[in-house]
Amino acid sequence: MIYHAPVKDIRFALNELADLPAICGLPGYGECSVELTDAVLEEAAKFAEGVLAPINRQGDQGAKWKDGDVTAAPGFKEAWQQYVESGWVGLRAPEEYGGQGMPALVAAAAEEMWCASNLAFSLAPLLTLGAVEAIHHHASDELKNIYLPMMAGGQWTGTMNLTEPQAGSDLAQVRSRAVPAADGSYRISGQKIFITWGEHDMAENIVHLVLARLPDAPPGVKGISLFIVPKFLVNADGSLGARNDVRCVSLEHKLGIHGSPTAVMSFGDNDGAVGYLVGEPNKGLNYMFTMMNHARLGVGIEGMAVSERAYQKAVEYARERVQSRAVGSPDPAGVPIIQHPDVRRMLMTMRAQIEAQRSLTFYAAAALDRAACHPVPDEAARNQALLNFLIPIVKGWNTEQANEITSLAVQVHGGMGFIEETGVAQYYRDARITAIYEGTTGIQALDLIGRKTAMEHGVTARALLAEAQSTAAKLQAAGFDSIARNLAAAIAEAERCVAFILETFGSQPQLAAAGSVPFLKLMGIALGGWQLGRAALIAKDKLQEADADADFLNAKIVTARFFAEHLLPQVSGLAAAILGGADSVLALADAQF
Repeated sequence: MIYHAPVKDIRFALNELADLPAICGLPGYGECSVELTDAVLEEAAKFAEGVLAPINRQGDQGAKWKDGDVTAAPGFKEAWQQYVESGWVGLRAPEEYGGQGMPALVAAAAEEMWCASNLAFSLAPLLTLGAVEAIHHHASDELKNIYLPMMAGGQWTGTMNLTEPQAGSDLAQVRSRAVPAADGSYRISGQKIFITWGEHDMAENIVHLVLARLPDAPPGVKGISLFIVPKFLVNADGSLGARNDVRCVSLEHKLGIHGSPTAVMSFGDNDGAVGYLVGEPNKGLNYMFTMMNHARLGVGIEGMAVSERAYQKAVEYARERVQSRAVGSPDPAGVPIIQHPDVRRMLMTMRAQIEAQRSLTFYAAAALDRAACHPVPDEAARNQALLNFLIPIVKGWNTEQANEITSLAVQVHGGMGFIEETGVAQYYRDARITAIYEGTTGIQALDLIGRKTAMEHGVTARALLAEAQSTAAKLQAAGFDSIARNLAAAIAEAERCVAFILETFGSQPQLAAAGSVPFLKLMGIALGGWQLGRAALIAKDKLQEADADADFLNAKIVTARFFAEHLLPQVSGLAAAILGGADSVLALADAQF
């Protein structure tokens, strides 16, 4: 199953919608340029298409566990070595530790290709870079110097160890213990579950970031500390020493992403696993959220990317599959199913959402870069608030729709989509986890209505919606009547829902919570439509240029129109569920279940 990296679409979203030239001009990104990014995209496309995509199907056979050791899926270890040798691991890792220090926006574009070509493989570098981020921001210089160069180079990988059997997403219930040792280290004990790439044979060492409690820690989330717990201890000269007291006791048997080993990890079964405190005691959850913002953006990219892969497979099949005469044609001969109106509707529903998601995701990645590097403090703070607001939307909306988009890809295949041999079912299975891990959609939605809307008094939400209304006015002036009309209507409904959240969150929090997921989806659709509206305006202007790629640019306009006419109207139904139907959720009695 061939994967074609959508480099032209990615480049358009980067340059025209996320303003890559301005991001490259930020302090700290001196080596970045549009030309360099183009070269990065071309090379990333070659690697994704030529190395990762061909082993995606065989990766579905899964990693293998035996006596605590895990062997990666066929071809993965060799691909990882090529990935490391090509320098991809350190694309956005700090330069002072051997990384390339590229903007998050550029890394997001490459990550789309890794995720689309081989989602299971892509999780290893995603978790490693998240761990690098947390260590870089919060660990001591001594720990940074020991771990970051090897992680940025890809010789060692990283993990997040949060979840425990009794805790799930409620980290206040974490029971893993950390006892101080005489040498300044700690002895870690406890069990963690659902640890992505928690054990494997692709790298020399695995650096676990583990949440645990000190003996005198206060209860709840305020008593959680963060520790580095390596698979192999590191000697003073940087070489690897003895095996630490940490082991993989089993691998989970999963619906999808079989190539990514999801481990049950046990710490301290014997003398206690040696760990090293990151930062200050009892601030582990705050430190982990440094990693979580990047991870949630990355998971949003996963949802969008696996949708792109499923869409490409569906288009390929629809062009080749001949079945039934054309609707309304007297000719009884069968035609490729891509000529049937409903198949086209399904394909465009997939494509329009993917393009909206890509644009909104890259817009968020640009905000991440501005928040980190903008020289004007007020502008950096504004972009941090923007990023905080967009993260749950990008994570939640992209991944929820990945379930629908990959399901539509199966539907386009008809009965053949239900047969594993065609391959499209793998994308459907792989996509399903994305709406669950790094915080379920419900958790993202509560975060959106609480911390990101109500506690901020709706400032960022209303500022974004005002920008979108301005775009609607420009669309109207440019003659895009249906796009303008539907976008303006969606934004008006979104504004009403923001007001509802602000009115009810403090006095009736359960009522606000009952409409939280519809609100997240509503904001995804409305803001995605805004991004496609911007794309249509840019495409119209660029069509006047002498060397304009007319087919490509007209496709942007058609896609924006389809989204506006077929998907933006969903906002009114979601708004009705929030404004007039949320109380029916609370009216349900236990007996009804």
